[in-house]
Amino acid sequence: MNKTEEIAKLLDVMRTLRGENGCPWDKEQTIESLKPYIIEEAFETVEAIDELKRDDEQTVAELKKELGDLLLQVVFVSQIASEEKIFEFEDVAKAITSKLITRHPHVFGDEKAADSAEVLKKWSLIKKNKEARKHLLDGIPKSMPATLIAQRYSSRAASVGFDWTEVGGLLDKVDEERRELSEAIEKDDRDNMEEELGDLLFVVINLGRKLGIDSEGALKRCCAKFKARFDTMEDLDPTCTDGQKNIDELEELWQMAKSIVKEKQ
Repeated sequence: MNKTEEIAKLLDVMRTLRGENGCPWDKEQTIESLKPYIIEEAFETVEAIDELKRDDEQTVAELKKELGDLLLQVVFVSQIASEEKIFEFEDVAKAITSKLITRHPHVFGDEKAADSAEVLKKWSLIKKNKEARKHLLDGIPKSMPATLIAQRYSSRAASVGFDWTEVGGLLDKVDEERRELSEAIEKDDRDNMEEELGDLLFVVINLGRKLGIDSEGALKRCCAKFKARFDTMEDLDPTCTDGQKNIDELEELWQMAKSIVKEKQ
């Protein structure tokens, strides 16, 4: 089969599943009921990308599977929308094709873009103007993880020049926010503590963006490292999670675990 035939077959299978003699579960679904599956499949796709090794057939196959699962959600919603006479799958494809062409005047038009920074600047302004958005930061889903929202907000602001000129300025800002958090802690001001912690996290994420580091990925890497070390602590001494050891004993185990994990890397 060629590419067009494969897509046509997928759409036909989805119509059959939703048809009179189709699957009872599939037939019960609504656009709204599919929301959690869309989110879940998106996260599973990202996880498959994180674990991808291009020379490993198993991880390549896993990514293909997860991309298929994610595509299924697009096809599923489009089929229900078709039944409700809202839009067709072809309308979805047409909309994104048109959007890509509009957003890339430096490729499909006469405009020029010297580098990716200029592309992002043009893209942000096009989004604001073409989509009739009142504000530059409109349109970023608030349901995303907060680290991703912070990255997107700061990235869009930076695309129009609202950014630190040097990393050193951001490092100074990190120190400033840390001091303000310390002051809130000293005053035992819970509301201000939360606000200042948020400010500190936001500027640290900004620092990551400035360094070209994905904060979500960096934090996940840190979490995986922490888990590996803590798991090793339990392997060394299963009683360490009984709550009976003091901090010095746990710290000793932690340092041993760190060394073991490092040797395995």
